[in-house]
Amino acid sequence: MPVLLFLIDTSASMNQRTHLGTTYLDIAKGAVETFMKLRGRDPASRGDRYMLVNFEDVPFGIKAGWKESHATFMTELRNLQATGLTTIGQSLRTAFDLLNLNRLVTGIDNYGQGRNPFFLEPAIIIAICDGNKLTSSGGVQDELHLPLTTPLPGSELTKEPFRWDQRLFSLVLRIPGNASVEPEPLGGVPPDDSPITPMCEVTGGRSYSVFSQRMLNQCLESLVQKIQSGVVINFEKTGPDPPPLEDAPPEALKSGPQPWHCCHKLIYVRPNPKTGVPIGHWPVPEAFWPDQNSPTLPPRSAHPHVRFSCLDAEPMVIDKVPFDKYELEPSPLTQYILERKSPHTCWQVFVCNSAKYSDLGQPFGYLKASTALNCVNLFVMPYNYPVLLPLLDDLIKVHKFKPTIKWRQSFENYLKTMPPYYIGSLRKALRIMGAPNLLADNMEYGLSYSVVSYLKKLSQQSKIEYDRLIATIGKKLPPEAGMKVRWRGGGLSLAQRRDFIQQLQSLTGTHPFFPWNTNESLKPQSFRNPYDIPRSHLLDQLSRMRRNLLNTSVCSLRGQDSDQLHSVPIAQMGNYQDFLKAAPQPLRDADPEQPKRLHTFGNPFKLDKKGMMIDEADEFVTGPQNKGKRPVDSSNMTGGGPKRRRCMSPLLRLGRAYTPPVTPPASPRSAPGPGSARGRGRGRDREGDEEENGELQADELLPGSEGGAELLLLEDQPPRYLSPTALKKHIHTETTKVNNELRTLITKEIRKPGRHYEKIFLLLKQIQGTLDTRLIFLQNIIKEAARFKKRVLIEQLENFLEEIHNRSLNLNHVDTL
Repeated sequence: MPVLLFLIDTSASMNQRTHLGTTYLDIAKGAVETFMKLRGRDPASRGDRYMLVNFEDVPFGIKAGWKESHATFMTELRNLQATGLTTIGQSLRTAFDLLNLNRLVTGIDNYGQGRNPFFLEPAIIIAICDGNKLTSSGGVQDELHLPLTTPLPGSELTKEPFRWDQRLFSLVLRIPGNASVEPEPLGGVPPDDSPITPMCEVTGGRSYSVFSQRMLNQCLESLVQKIQSGVVINFEKTGPDPPPLEDAPPEALKSGPQPWHCCHKLIYVRPNPKTGVPIGHWPVPEAFWPDQNSPTLPPRSAHPHVRFSCLDAEPMVIDKVPFDKYELEPSPLTQYILERKSPHTCWQVFVCNSAKYSDLGQPFGYLKASTALNCVNLFVMPYNYPVLLPLLDDLIKVHKFKPTIKWRQSFENYLKTMPPYYIGSLRKALRIMGAPNLLADNMEYGLSYSVVSYLKKLSQQSKIEYDRLIATIGKKLPPEAGMKVRWRGGGLSLAQRRDFIQQLQSLTGTHPFFPWNTNESLKPQSFRNPYDIPRSHLLDQLSRMRRNLLNTSVCSLRGQDSDQLHSVPIAQMGNYQDFLKAAPQPLRDADPEQPKRLHTFGNPFKLDKKGMMIDEADEFVTGPQNKGKRPVDSSNMTGGGPKRRRCMSPLLRLGRAYTPPVTPPASPRSAPGPGSARGRGRGRDREGDEEENGELQADELLPGSEGGAELLLLEDQPPRYLSPTALKKHIHTETTKVNNELRTLITKEIRKPGRHYEKIFLLLKQIQGTLDTRLIFLQNIIKEAARFKKRVLIEQLENFLEEIHNRSLNLNHVDTL
């Protein structure tokens, strides 16, 4: 899970504009978003963790840390402002402390126990700055200095503020304010000469000098390729140079220091494809021999110094003995080894002072070119493997896991030359081989009791500091307190006297001028012109202006006029999601039967498919339909028993027309009682009344009904007085329920063989809803008939559709007259 920390320069110099019309800070924000898009193409980016730090003081400079989400990261990135100094040294120290805060809690550094390359937390710091002078409250600095004091517990255990799996890359913006006439140079991006460049090189990264937008995009693509899981190691040559090859070029025969003698490069630590986590067995030894009597640990360097000997040796690998293999990043050293074309020989590697009685130490692995000569690998083996591996080979092949006394003496002599922290790894390797009883369980690991207690104490302190820092992330810098001015005047002001206007007129000889607005057509600007404020609103306006000045209100209003309310900075124009969240909810649709229109970009004619009618027959039928039950009158029910639910599908009684639910009238005077008789059906069609009144009439009959005086007892009658919204919702619910049942019955009739369609048209006359609802319903019935290829029924349905159209046109014509 790589950590990507962006360090954004928020000094005031980032407000300078380029020839593109944008500021350096806008370019930095866009570069971060572009980098995230490029990184998102890699499937391995799912585990990335993004952090954001600017040049403010701790903890206000940490905008997104270990716990913040991706949305918080993007919001804080958009809200960055360039207002401070170029305190890049303090900000870099803050970034490193933020990354290192959790390492002591997890024990990933394994102080005093060897360096495990497979225990890593790869992090890349991407600093985006303008390369100007380093300014702070103490003056201007020529070189980059990181503060020595830090609240991070355990920082004294490492000499440098960074770790071997953390690299720093810097994008130094040099885009001019005027467009250059000269063409851009092609090729790679050169490094910058700013003070941050040496810091990048020390950590294993580099800097980029960016002069155009094209070069910025090229640098971002290069940075995406730099995201690799690995650790940085210093490789240095020890001993004489290897003998030159016969066909070597003349440059290789020169004496003196060569570029491949000392390389500061990365070794790739590949994760296991099954688990996604790197797996290893052997550590890189420490640069000291652990002493059980020492109360403290000596500080280690961030990058281990590994010496390699150019004497050719034979690579040793034994079955059942595990080893670790790491690929080296391309460098002059790898190029020199590959040019020798010796894949069957190796160069042993050492760590100075790792042994007890030797300055150079014993070999813990070797460098070897691959068989295909396309890369160089570092093999990490057990410490002093030229002695251990032959012993283990004899144990397996000669002694058959039954060691003799002589073999045990040789093995014990080896253990005396091995650092004690290798015991755990060796015990695991012997268990894999099948010889778990060769090492005693009570063997010491080499650390004193005081050192172990100190490391445990550091872990607890780091956990407390981690929680404290996490709690402070996201807090804003408190506003500076204003100056308090005390009023020293004793008496009342002349303007408060009642005869102030008369005195002013006597002094000037003219009528007093009142600067408030006398034109009522002009809008008063109470935040700009104090004379636009009425006398009775002075106190209220004063409190509003105080809140506006001190930014203590959540209101987004500032001292500006109505034209400036629509002036949005370029950096905020694309932030439409926050604007939609703050906008008030739109009003509901006047006609909910129509399909909803989506808020789409680029296609304003796209419709919401959820609101469209569906062609399948049984799509709208939801829940159990009680079609086999007969309706029961509520008068037959006993008082104490539960009430049986009335059948919700009266259309099953085909001999009787369906009666719509009774809706409450407009006024209580004309409200009919629940037991009133129904009048005779009118000749006027239903849709005319609905378009005119907007509600169903309770005293109308639909066509096709039997007599006109049948009494209907409604158990589910709504209350007499409902709000218009509730009334409309109730009507819509009942209408949808009736139409769903009608659709089911009509579909069954269509599927029956024969040409008896009278029943279908009898049901079609009982459709509820507006004209558009009926037309859509009828069109879906025509599609259903087309599925079963009933041409005669389709012609009759189309004629019925035209009849409904003509009837609606005639009604509209009469209404207009």
